[in-house]
Amino acid sequence: MNIGFDASRSFIGKRTGTENYSYQVLKHLAQLDHTNNYYIYLRPGAGLALQGQTLQDWPVNFKFIIIPYPRLWTQFGLALQTFKDPLDILFIPAHTLPLIRKPGLKTVVTVHDLGAEYLPQTHQIKQRLYLSLMTHHQLKSATHLIAVSESTKKDLIAKIKIPEKKISVIYEGFNQELFALVKDDVLNNVLREYDLVKNSYLLFVGTIQPRKNLERLIRAYKGYLVGGAQERSQVSTASRRTSGEDAPEIPKRQDPQVKSLNLVLAGSKGWLSDEIYQLPTKLGIEDDVKFLGYVPDKHLPALYSGAKAFLYPSLFEGFGLPILEAFSCGCPVLTSTTSSTPEVAGDAAILVNPYSVDDITRGIKQITNDEKLTNQLVAKGFEQVKKFSWEKAAKETLQILIDTVKNS
Repeated sequence: MNIGFDASRSFIGKRTGTENYSYQVLKHLAQLDHTNNYYIYLRPGAGLALQGQTLQDWPVNFKFIIIPYPRLWTQFGLALQTFKDPLDILFIPAHTLPLIRKPGLKTVVTVHDLGAEYLPQTHQIKQRLYLSLMTHHQLKSATHLIAVSESTKKDLIAKIKIPEKKISVIYEGFNQELFALVKDDVLNNVLREYDLVKNSYLLFVGTIQPRKNLERLIRAYKGYLVGGAQERSQVSTASRRTSGEDAPEIPKRQDPQVKSLNLVLAGSKGWLSDEIYQLPTKLGIEDDVKFLGYVPDKHLPALYSGAKAFLYPSLFEGFGLPILEAFSCGCPVLTSTTSSTPEVAGDAAILVNPYSVDDITRGIKQITNDEKLTNQLVAKGFEQVKKFSWEKAAKETLQILIDTVKNS
Protein backbone atom coordinates (compact mmCIF):
# COMPACT_ATOMS: atom_id res chain seq x y z
CA MET A 1 0.00 0.00 0.00
CA ASN A 2 1.25 3.46 -0.90
CA ILE A 3 0.41 6.08 1.73
CA GLY A 4 0.78 9.83 1.23
CA PHE A 5 1.42 11.77 4.44
CA ASP A 6 1.06 15.55 4.70
CA ALA A 7 4.06 16.36 6.92
CA SER A 8 3.96 20.10 6.26
CA ARG A 9 3.54 20.72 10.00
CA SER A 10 5.73 17.94 11.32
CA PHE A 11 9.21 19.45 11.30
CA ILE A 12 8.78 23.07 12.32
CA GLY A 13 11.03 24.44 15.06
CA LYS A 14 8.45 25.20 17.76
CA ARG A 15 5.73 22.59 17.50
CA THR A 16 2.41 23.12 19.24
CA GLY A 17 -0.70 20.90 19.22
CA THR A 18 -1.37 19.89 15.60
CA GLU A 19 2.30 20.03 14.66
CA ASN A 20 3.22 17.76 17.54
CA TYR A 21 0.42 15.35 16.60
CA SER A 22 1.66 15.18 13.01
CA TYR A 23 5.27 14.54 14.04
CA GLN A 24 4.48 11.94 16.70
CA VAL A 25 2.13 9.91 14.50
CA LEU A 26 4.70 9.95 11.70
CA LYS A 27 7.53 8.98 14.05
CA HIS A 28 5.62 6.05 15.51
CA LEU A 29 4.36 4.84 12.14
CA ALA A 30 8.01 4.67 11.11
CA GLN A 31 8.76 2.52 14.15
CA LEU A 32 5.97 0.02 13.63
CA ASP A 33 5.38 -0.23 9.87
CA HIS A 34 8.21 -1.45 7.63
CA THR A 35 5.86 -2.92 5.02
CA ASN A 36 3.84 -0.14 3.42
CA ASN A 37 5.40 2.63 1.36
CA TYR A 38 5.14 6.19 2.64
CA TYR A 39 5.41 9.38 0.60
CA ILE A 40 6.15 12.11 3.15
CA TYR A 41 5.37 15.57 1.81
CA LEU A 42 7.30 18.54 3.21
CA ARG A 43 7.31 22.30 2.71
CA PRO A 44 10.45 24.03 1.42
CA GLY A 45 12.99 24.40 4.22
CA ALA A 46 11.18 21.90 6.44
CA GLY A 47 14.57 20.87 7.77
CA LEU A 48 14.75 17.40 9.26
CA ALA A 49 17.91 18.72 10.94
CA LEU A 50 15.59 20.67 13.28
CA GLN A 51 14.82 17.36 14.95
CA GLY A 52 18.45 16.27 14.99
CA GLN A 53 17.74 13.69 12.29
CA THR A 54 18.78 12.89 8.74
CA LEU A 55 16.94 10.96 6.06
CA GLN A 56 19.07 7.93 6.95
CA ASP A 57 17.44 7.85 10.38
CA TRP A 58 14.11 6.91 8.80
CA PRO A 59 13.14 3.48 7.38
CA VAL A 60 13.79 2.84 3.69
CA ASN A 61 10.03 2.62 3.03
CA PHE A 62 9.70 6.32 3.99
CA LYS A 63 10.36 8.60 1.02
CA PHE A 64 10.62 12.33 1.79
CA ILE A 65 9.48 14.73 -0.93
CA ILE A 66 9.81 18.50 -0.72
CA ILE A 67 7.02 20.24 -2.60
CA PRO A 68 8.58 23.56 -3.75
CA TYR A 69 5.64 25.90 -3.31
CA PRO A 70 6.03 28.60 -0.63
CA ARG A 71 2.42 29.66 -1.23
CA LEU A 72 -0.69 27.58 -1.94
CA TRP A 73 1.27 24.56 -0.74
CA THR A 74 -1.80 22.44 -0.04
CA GLN A 75 -4.25 23.59 -2.68
CA PHE A 76 -1.74 23.63 -5.54
CA GLY A 77 1.50 21.89 -4.59
CA LEU A 78 0.10 18.92 -2.68
CA ALA A 79 -2.87 18.69 -5.01
CA LEU A 80 -0.55 18.37 -8.02
CA GLN A 81 1.61 15.79 -6.22
CA THR A 82 -1.35 13.44 -5.80
CA PHE A 83 -1.39 13.08 -9.61
CA LYS A 84 2.35 12.32 -9.75
CA ASP A 85 2.75 9.64 -7.08
CA PRO A 86 1.10 6.18 -7.12
CA LEU A 87 -0.88 6.76 -3.93
CA ASP A 88 -3.57 4.46 -2.60
CA ILE A 89 -4.49 6.86 0.17
CA LEU A 90 -3.61 10.34 1.43
CA PHE A 91 -3.47 11.06 5.15
CA ILE A 92 -3.95 14.65 6.34
CA PRO A 93 -3.12 14.95 10.06
CA ALA A 94 -4.57 18.45 10.49
CA HIS A 95 -7.80 19.46 8.75
CA THR A 96 -6.80 20.85 5.34
CA LEU A 97 -7.42 18.56 2.38
CA PRO A 98 -6.63 19.56 -1.24
CA LEU A 99 -9.87 20.53 -2.95
CA ILE A 100 -8.58 19.03 -6.22
CA ARG A 101 -6.80 15.67 -6.13
CA LYS A 102 -6.35 12.55 -8.19
CA PRO A 103 -9.76 11.04 -8.98
CA GLY A 104 -10.57 8.03 -6.82
CA LEU A 105 -7.84 8.75 -4.27
CA LYS A 106 -8.90 7.67 -0.79
CA THR A 107 -8.39 10.28 1.93
CA VAL A 108 -8.30 10.22 5.73
CA VAL A 109 -8.32 13.50 7.65
CA THR A 110 -7.75 14.04 11.37
CA VAL A 111 -10.05 16.63 12.96
CA HIS A 112 -8.66 18.15 16.15
CA ASP A 113 -11.56 20.42 17.04
CA LEU A 114 -14.29 22.66 15.68
CA GLY A 115 -13.28 25.71 17.68
CA ALA A 116 -13.98 28.06 14.77
CA GLU A 117 -17.57 26.79 14.77
CA TYR A 118 -18.17 27.02 18.52
CA LEU A 119 -16.00 30.04 19.38
CA PRO A 120 -15.82 32.14 16.19
CA GLN A 121 -14.92 35.29 18.14
CA THR A 122 -11.59 33.74 19.16
CA HIS A 123 -10.42 33.27 15.56
CA GLN A 124 -9.31 35.84 13.01
CA ILE A 125 -11.94 36.66 10.37
CA LYS A 126 -9.78 35.38 7.50
CA GLN A 127 -9.00 32.21 9.42
CA ARG A 128 -12.66 31.79 10.41
CA LEU A 129 -13.93 32.08 6.83
CA TYR A 130 -11.25 29.75 5.52
CA LEU A 131 -11.84 27.15 8.23
CA SER A 132 -15.59 27.31 7.74
CA LEU A 133 -15.28 26.74 3.98
CA MET A 134 -12.69 24.01 4.36
CA THR A 135 -14.42 22.32 7.27
CA HIS A 136 -17.80 21.97 5.64
CA HIS A 137 -16.60 21.07 2.15
CA GLN A 138 -13.48 19.07 2.85
CA LEU A 139 -14.68 16.99 5.75
CA LYS A 140 -17.74 15.93 3.81
CA SER A 141 -15.60 15.01 0.81
CA ALA A 142 -13.01 12.99 2.77
CA THR A 143 -13.32 9.22 2.64
CA HIS A 144 -12.92 8.84 6.40
CA LEU A 145 -12.33 11.07 9.42
CA ILE A 146 -10.35 10.59 12.61
CA ALA A 147 -11.58 12.56 15.62
CA VAL A 148 -9.16 12.97 18.55
CA SER A 149 -11.96 12.63 21.13
CA GLU A 150 -15.56 11.49 21.47
CA SER A 151 -16.42 15.15 22.06
CA THR A 152 -14.99 16.13 18.67
CA LYS A 153 -16.85 13.23 17.03
CA LYS A 154 -20.13 14.48 18.50
CA ASP A 155 -19.34 17.98 17.24
CA LEU A 156 -18.72 16.65 13.72
CA ILE A 157 -22.07 14.88 13.74
CA ALA A 158 -23.97 17.84 15.19
CA LYS A 159 -22.31 20.74 13.39
CA ILE A 160 -21.15 19.35 10.04
CA LYS A 161 -23.73 16.53 9.75
CA ILE A 162 -21.06 13.89 9.14
CA PRO A 163 -22.46 10.33 9.31
CA GLU A 164 -21.31 8.57 12.48
CA LYS A 165 -19.99 5.55 10.56
CA LYS A 166 -17.55 7.83 8.72
CA ILE A 167 -15.77 8.87 11.96
CA SER A 168 -13.34 6.93 14.14
CA VAL A 169 -12.05 8.20 17.48
CA ILE A 170 -8.32 7.83 18.09
CA TYR A 171 -6.96 9.52 21.19
CA GLU A 172 -3.70 11.43 21.07
CA GLY A 173 -0.72 10.37 23.13
CA PHE A 174 2.03 12.22 24.93
CA ASN A 175 5.80 12.06 24.92
CA GLN A 176 6.43 9.38 27.54
CA GLU A 177 10.17 9.68 27.13
CA LEU A 178 10.08 13.36 28.05
CA PHE A 179 7.19 13.90 30.44
CA ALA A 180 7.87 12.32 33.81
CA LEU A 181 8.29 13.50 37.38
CA VAL A 182 11.42 15.64 37.77
CA LYS A 183 13.13 15.87 41.17
CA ASP A 184 16.02 17.29 43.15
CA ASP A 185 18.85 19.18 41.42
CA VAL A 186 17.47 18.72 37.89
CA LEU A 187 14.18 20.25 39.00
CA ASN A 188 15.76 23.09 40.93
CA ASN A 189 18.17 23.98 38.14
CA VAL A 190 15.37 24.40 35.59
CA LEU A 191 13.16 26.33 38.00
CA ARG A 192 16.04 28.63 38.79
CA GLU A 193 16.22 29.61 35.11
CA TYR A 194 12.68 30.96 35.38
CA ASP A 195 13.13 32.43 38.86
CA LEU A 196 10.71 29.90 40.37
CA VAL A 197 10.72 27.73 43.49
CA LYS A 198 9.02 24.36 43.90
CA ASN A 199 5.38 24.55 45.10
CA SER A 200 5.42 28.35 44.93
CA TYR A 201 3.29 28.74 41.81
CA LEU A 202 0.19 27.69 39.93
CA LEU A 203 0.88 26.84 36.28
CA PHE A 204 -0.84 27.27 32.93
CA VAL A 205 0.75 25.95 29.71
CA GLY A 206 -0.55 26.90 26.27
CA THR A 207 -0.79 29.70 23.72
CA ILE A 208 -1.77 33.02 25.29
CA GLN A 209 -5.11 33.61 23.58
CA PRO A 210 -8.80 34.16 24.48
CA ARG A 211 -9.83 30.59 23.72
CA LYS A 212 -7.74 29.42 26.68
CA ASN A 213 -9.98 31.48 28.98
CA LEU A 214 -7.05 33.29 30.55
CA GLU A 215 -8.90 36.49 31.43
CA ARG A 216 -11.32 34.55 33.62
CA LEU A 217 -8.42 32.52 35.03
CA ILE A 218 -6.55 35.69 36.02
CA ARG A 219 -9.70 37.18 37.56
CA ALA A 220 -10.34 33.92 39.41
CA TYR A 221 -6.76 33.96 40.66
CA LYS A 222 -7.31 37.51 41.92
CA GLY A 223 -10.41 36.24 43.73
CA TYR A 224 -8.33 33.47 45.25
CA LEU A 225 -5.73 35.96 46.48
CA VAL A 226 -8.24 38.43 47.92
CA GLY A 227 -10.53 35.71 49.22
CA GLY A 228 -7.71 34.05 51.12
CA ALA A 229 -6.80 37.34 52.71
CA GLN A 230 -10.42 38.11 53.58
CA GLU A 231 -10.97 34.71 55.16
CA ARG A 232 -7.92 35.12 57.36
CA SER A 233 -8.93 38.70 58.15
CA GLN A 234 -12.38 37.56 59.29
CA VAL A 235 -10.80 35.03 61.64
CA SER A 236 -8.48 37.72 62.95
CA THR A 237 -11.39 40.16 63.33
CA ALA A 238 -13.41 37.68 65.39
CA SER A 239 -10.39 37.03 67.57
CA ARG A 240 -9.73 40.72 68.12
CA ARG A 241 -13.36 41.43 68.94
CA THR A 242 -13.28 38.69 71.56
CA SER A 243 -10.22 40.27 73.12
CA GLY A 244 -11.67 43.78 72.87
CA GLU A 245 -9.17 45.00 70.25
CA ASP A 246 -10.13 47.11 67.26
CA ALA A 247 -10.78 45.06 64.11
CA PRO A 248 -8.39 45.72 61.23
CA GLU A 249 -9.56 46.66 57.76
CA ILE A 250 -10.06 43.80 55.33
CA PRO A 251 -7.04 43.94 53.02
CA LYS A 252 -7.62 44.80 49.40
CA ARG A 253 -5.07 42.23 48.32
CA GLN A 254 -3.49 39.06 49.59
CA ASP A 255 -1.57 38.26 52.77
CA PRO A 256 1.95 36.77 52.60
CA GLN A 257 0.73 33.18 52.97
CA VAL A 258 -1.51 33.36 49.92
CA LYS A 259 0.85 35.58 47.97
CA SER A 260 3.47 32.84 48.00
CA LEU A 261 1.54 31.09 45.21
CA ASN A 262 2.10 33.03 41.99
CA LEU A 263 0.28 32.41 38.73
CA VAL A 264 2.73 31.41 35.99
CA LEU A 265 1.66 31.29 32.35
CA ALA A 266 3.97 29.50 29.90
CA GLY A 267 3.27 29.92 26.21
CA SER A 268 3.77 31.99 23.09
CA LYS A 269 1.74 35.11 22.37
CA GLY A 270 -1.38 34.39 20.35
CA TRP A 271 -4.03 36.42 18.55
CA LEU A 272 -6.08 38.93 20.59
CA SER A 273 -3.80 38.50 23.60
CA ASP A 274 -3.01 42.13 24.47
CA GLU A 275 -5.84 42.42 27.01
CA ILE A 276 -4.67 39.22 28.70
CA TYR A 277 -1.18 40.63 29.21
CA GLN A 278 -2.58 43.95 30.50
CA LEU A 279 -5.15 42.46 32.87
CA PRO A 280 -2.87 41.69 35.87
CA THR A 281 -1.83 45.37 36.00
CA LYS A 282 -5.46 46.50 35.78
CA LEU A 283 -6.31 44.19 38.68
CA GLY A 284 -3.31 45.28 40.75
CA ILE A 285 -1.70 41.83 40.80
CA GLU A 286 1.06 42.39 38.24
CA ASP A 287 3.69 41.26 40.77
CA ASP A 288 1.88 37.95 41.24
CA VAL A 289 1.35 36.94 37.59
CA LYS A 290 4.33 35.90 35.50
CA PHE A 291 4.35 35.36 31.72
CA LEU A 292 7.25 33.12 30.70
CA GLY A 293 6.74 33.25 26.93
CA TYR A 294 7.56 30.19 24.86
CA VAL A 295 9.12 27.42 26.95
CA PRO A 296 11.04 24.63 25.15
CA ASP A 297 9.64 21.15 25.60
CA LYS A 298 12.70 20.01 27.52
CA HIS A 299 11.86 22.43 30.36
CA LEU A 300 8.13 21.70 30.59
CA PRO A 301 8.43 18.52 32.73
CA ALA A 302 10.24 20.50 35.44
CA LEU A 303 7.66 23.30 35.32
CA TYR A 304 4.85 20.76 35.76
CA SER A 305 6.74 18.86 38.46
CA GLY A 306 7.44 21.99 40.48
CA ALA A 307 3.94 23.48 40.30
CA LYS A 308 1.47 23.39 43.16
CA ALA A 309 -1.23 22.72 40.54
CA PHE A 310 -1.87 22.94 36.81
CA LEU A 311 -4.78 25.22 35.88
CA TYR A 312 -6.39 24.61 32.48
CA PRO A 313 -9.95 26.05 32.43
CA SER A 314 -10.03 26.29 28.62
CA LEU A 315 -13.27 27.21 26.88
CA PHE A 316 -12.86 24.64 24.14
CA GLU A 317 -10.41 21.84 23.43
CA GLY A 318 -10.44 19.07 20.86
CA PHE A 319 -8.26 16.99 23.17
CA GLY A 320 -6.26 18.82 25.85
CA LEU A 321 -2.76 17.32 25.68
CA PRO A 322 -1.28 19.44 28.53
CA ILE A 323 -3.59 17.60 30.93
CA LEU A 324 -1.75 14.33 30.18
CA GLU A 325 1.61 16.05 30.45
CA ALA A 326 0.71 17.37 33.90
CA PHE A 327 -0.59 13.96 35.03
CA SER A 328 2.62 12.25 33.97
CA CYS A 329 4.68 14.74 36.00
CA GLY A 330 2.67 14.22 39.19
CA CYS A 331 0.95 17.62 39.05
CA PRO A 332 -2.67 17.92 40.25
CA VAL A 333 -4.97 19.34 37.56
CA LEU A 334 -7.90 21.74 37.41
CA THR A 335 -9.73 21.85 34.09
CA SER A 336 -13.08 22.59 32.45
CA THR A 337 -16.40 20.77 32.44
CA THR A 338 -16.77 21.53 28.71
CA SER A 339 -15.71 19.95 25.39
CA SER A 340 -13.14 17.13 25.58
CA THR A 341 -11.29 17.97 28.79
CA PRO A 342 -13.51 15.90 31.14
CA GLU A 343 -13.04 12.98 28.76
CA VAL A 344 -9.26 13.25 28.89
CA ALA A 345 -9.07 14.01 32.61
CA GLY A 346 -11.49 11.31 33.77
CA ASP A 347 -11.90 11.40 37.55
CA ALA A 348 -8.30 12.57 38.04
CA ALA A 349 -8.93 16.35 38.00
CA ILE A 350 -11.03 19.05 39.62
CA LEU A 351 -13.59 20.21 37.05
CA VAL A 352 -14.92 23.77 36.98
CA ASN A 353 -17.39 25.77 34.90
CA PRO A 354 -15.02 27.76 32.65
CA TYR A 355 -17.60 30.55 32.22
CA SER A 356 -17.82 31.18 35.97
CA VAL A 357 -14.99 33.15 37.60
CA ASP A 358 -16.38 32.19 41.01
CA ASP A 359 -16.32 28.49 40.19
CA ILE A 360 -12.75 28.68 38.93
CA THR A 361 -11.82 30.48 42.17
CA ARG A 362 -13.54 27.72 44.12
CA GLY A 363 -11.52 25.13 42.25
CA ILE A 364 -8.24 26.95 42.87
CA LYS A 365 -8.98 27.08 46.60
CA GLN A 366 -9.87 23.41 46.64
CA ILE A 367 -6.79 22.24 44.78
CA THR A 368 -4.43 24.38 46.87
CA ASN A 369 -5.92 23.80 50.33
CA ASP A 370 -6.98 20.13 50.40
CA GLU A 371 -3.76 18.12 50.55
CA LYS A 372 -5.54 14.78 50.87
CA LEU A 373 -7.53 15.52 47.72
CA THR A 374 -4.51 16.63 45.71
CA ASN A 375 -2.61 13.48 46.69
CA GLN A 376 -5.56 11.44 45.42
CA LEU A 377 -5.65 13.43 42.19
CA VAL A 378 -1.94 12.82 41.59
CA ALA A 379 -2.37 9.06 42.08
CA LYS A 380 -5.39 8.98 39.78
CA GLY A 381 -3.52 11.06 37.22
CA PHE A 382 -0.73 8.51 36.99
CA GLU A 383 -3.37 5.83 36.30
CA GLN A 384 -5.38 7.91 33.82
CA VAL A 385 -2.35 8.73 31.69
CA LYS A 386 -1.66 5.04 31.08
CA LYS A 387 -4.64 4.98 28.72
CA PHE A 388 -2.88 7.21 26.18
CA SER A 389 0.21 6.72 24.03
CA TRP A 390 1.49 7.73 20.59
CA GLU A 391 2.30 4.09 19.82
CA LYS A 392 -1.36 3.20 20.35
CA ALA A 393 -2.47 6.20 18.28
CA ALA A 394 -0.17 5.23 15.40
CA LYS A 395 -1.32 1.59 15.42
CA GLU A 396 -4.96 2.60 15.32
CA THR A 397 -4.28 5.20 12.61
CA LEU A 398 -2.52 2.62 10.43
CA GLN A 399 -5.47 0.26 10.81
CA ILE A 400 -7.86 3.02 9.71
CA LEU A 401 -5.72 3.66 6.62
CA ILE A 402 -5.69 -0.04 5.74
CA ASP A 403 -9.42 -0.47 6.31
CA THR A 404 -10.24 2.65 4.29
CA VAL A 405 -8.34 1.38 1.26
CA LYS A 406 -9.88 -2.10 1.54
CA ASN A 407 -13.47 -1.15 2.25
CA SER A 408 -14.14 2.10 0.39
